[in-house]
Amino acid sequence: MRSPKDFFRPLAVGAPEPLREIPVRPSRMIHFFDPSNEKMAAKVPQLAAKVDILLGNLEDAIKADNKEAARHGLVKIAKANDFGETQLWTRVNSLESPWFLDDVTTLVTEIGDKLDVIMVPKVEGAEDIHYVDRLLAQLEAKAGIQKPIMINALLETARGVVNVEEICSASPRMQGLSLGPADLAANRRMKTTRVGGGHPGYLVRQDPTDGNIEGERPVYQQDLWHYTLARMVDACAANGILPFYGPFGDIKDVVACEDQFRNAFLLGCVGAWSLHPVQIDIAKKVFSPDPEDVRHALEVIEAMGDGTGAVMLNGKMEDDASVKQCQVMVQLARELAEKDADLAEAYGFAGKEA
Repeated sequence: MRSPKDFFRPLAVGAPEPLREIPVRPSRMIHFFDPSNEKMAAKVPQLAAKVDILLGNLEDAIKADNKEAARHGLVKIAKANDFGETQLWTRVNSLESPWFLDDVTTLVTEIGDKLDVIMVPKVEGAEDIHYVDRLLAQLEAKAGIQKPIMINALLETARGVVNVEEICSASPRMQGLSLGPADLAANRRMKTTRVGGGHPGYLVRQDPTDGNIEGERPVYQQDLWHYTLARMVDACAANGILPFYGPFGDIKDVVACEDQFRNAFLLGCVGAWSLHPVQIDIAKKVFSPDPEDVRHALEVIEAMGDGTGAVMLNGKMEDDASVKQCQVMVQLARELAEKDADLAEAYGFAGKEA
């Protein structure tokens, strides 16, 4: 049995002290790019100015013969750019792959001072996190890294979903979880070839009128990912880490993408992946609270005073639970307003103390 105190001791001599709390920063979109693609690499400075998180992808979507080029491309890009407030992440290859060890060893020793988070694919249990945790500590010590690199675990297997709570609590490095719907669908033997989003065959049908099963009966498409996403959000909230929705593969269907992102936002996710520049603005819009919601939240907080009791406001009952909900909304709005002048203006925070 491991003592709770041990979680806050470095796992290697000379490694940085583990984090006590995960820093919460604007994380509305994790924008993926291929570091081996010279055209994409050239756009990194402009992208970094637009997004909250920029992720150099080394795993899926990178061909086997491009793996080393992507790895070294990311090192070059990280050394050549100042990312300012934008977080720099990478998704390394999976633990069973022949590239994982070289990915982590190269990136931590070469650019570990610039990397905020390493996303680890196909995490199935706490043992996977324990391995990566110890390895990162050893490499941080070797490279003289002053702050711990965090871990975002990618849920892509049924076993990972079953073990989601222990994954979240496996290490102080755990920054959050991301949902990987495509690999998870394959692992579960789900009968869908879509990357995220719904499916027209997953539906409920209204009961027949007067027993006529052939009559007009409206159907309602359901969300294939609601159970998994809700469970992931609960596991993250219980452990003080951050949940992210993953990819939405149909780039052209911006309407359905916005719907899926909004479902994740309403459930508690802090952001989603963006695979194409068009999805950056969708994520920015969806994962930023609506100004009207912020206005209402501020009104409730002001009306409730010390936050106890209950009041009637605009015909609705508001109580201490309402205040807690409103504080979540306002806190996020203030964090985003510090980075985005347009949002600060929309929320009425411009020129005011945060």
